Amino acid sequence: MNLIEWAVVGVCRVLLWISTSVIFIILVANTVLRYATGTSLQWANEVPELLFPWLVMSGVVLAAAHGAHITTSFLMDAMPPALRRWAAIGSWLVVAALYGTLARATFQMLEIVHDEKSPILQVPGSLTYGCVMGGLVMLALLALKSAWNAWATPPVIICYSKCRCACTTACAQAICWRALAVMNSSSS
Repeated sequence: MNLIEWAVVGVCRVLLWISTSVIFIILVANTVLRYATGTSLQWANEVPELLFPWLVMSGVVLAAAHGAHITTSFLMDAMPPALRRWAAIGSWLVVAALYGTLARATFQMLEIVHDEKSPILQVPGSLTYGCVMGGLVMLALLALKSAWNAWATPPVIICYSKCRCACTTACAQAICWRALAVMNSSSS
């Protein structure tokens, strides 16, 4: 895990734990008050609503960091390894650009939604939009890291011939030069 991924995962774990704990404590306290005294905290419904986007975005980013989102890989699996590498680089760069575009659009909306305040606590709407923007930036960073990993990792071609070596370059039939030597020596 490199520094960027370590920082993103660390920030998201802290946000996830804090938001989950605060939401849980507030809901439990409000429930106890409601049943014990017949009253409740007026702001207790608003805080979980404000923290829920932080909980969701940190979970989304953590799932992306761990590769836990649903993927369809049949097209990538059908490609030759060298083409698969370039397709991975290209697709991760497109994903990073799209997350960056969404983050920029969200940033441009912050000024507009800042005027919207929550009814009781008067928290500006830009707080939750800021969390979405931060999550999109972190997702873009993770996509760029994945593109870099695809670039830095040479394609591995599995050799299905008699020598059982792990070739990094081979012909289109996935037969390496050692296997050709083994087959040529055994046929003579």
